[in-house]
Amino acid sequence: MIIIGEKINTSRKAIRPAVENKDTAVIQDLAIKQVESGAHYIDVNCGTFPFQEPELLEWLVNTVQEVVDVPLCIDTPNPEALERALKANRNGKPIINSITAEKERYNSIFPYVLEYNTSIIALCMDDSGMPETADDRLRIAEKLIESMTKEGVKLEDIYIDPLVRPVGTGSHYGLVALQTIEKIMNEFPGIHTTCGLSNISFGIPARKLINQAFLVMAIGAGLDSAILDPMDKKLMSFIYAAELLRGKDDFCMNYLTAYREGKLES
Repeated sequence: MIIIGEKINTSRKAIRPAVENKDTAVIQDLAIKQVESGAHYIDVNCGTFPFQEPELLEWLVNTVQEVVDVPLCIDTPNPEALERALKANRNGKPIINSITAEKERYNSIFPYVLEYNTSIIALCMDDSGMPETADDRLRIAEKLIESMTKEGVKLEDIYIDPLVRPVGTGSHYGLVALQTIEKIMNEFPGIHTTCGLSNISFGIPARKLINQAFLVMAIGAGLDSAILDPMDKKLMSFIYAAELLRGKDDFCMNYLTAYREGKLES
């Protein structure tokens, strides 16, 4: 399971003032703790500062890279901010988060995927809006995959986001996301699927419970990456257990190692 640490995002109340004031200690502490907890990538997002985003995103990239050596997930639809962040990147191949099949967004973001040889998160959305069914989402995923691989992007560098929408706005959205994951993983061996895990529970009480249950079901459907809080020990424990039960953990080694290192919460 590829874990993308979600916590350095200015939509979070505790992070916004730290980024606004360029509080290096707070940001670096969060980066270190996420990596120590199991993050393979660190997501950096300062989209709530639209007029300062290019400057602040570049600062975030440099600040995080001073203390951790895992790659970054550069989270912005702003081409100017994206380019400055990519130029500052030195921690290997980053992931751009994200692209869609919307013509304007695709054309503004995709050239950077090619120029900087990045991985890419692609959302199942196009100019017609957010599709309601798994088949419609698969159709958009196919279009995105075909377009990007035709230009030389490797299948293993593509992360398809099935478009996880809150179950509080439609009780069928969890099932549709699960069906989409399964269809994509069966149709395109070698592709990745990922999602912003906490989207599923927005507006619902006891959100962690919903997130945990959905994550286990999504792993069962084939999900192999997620943007989540790696510092949530219980959530990470479910990942180790679910991957073991899914047959993705040879000889239970990852689970046993996590147990010996005290990383499991039962």
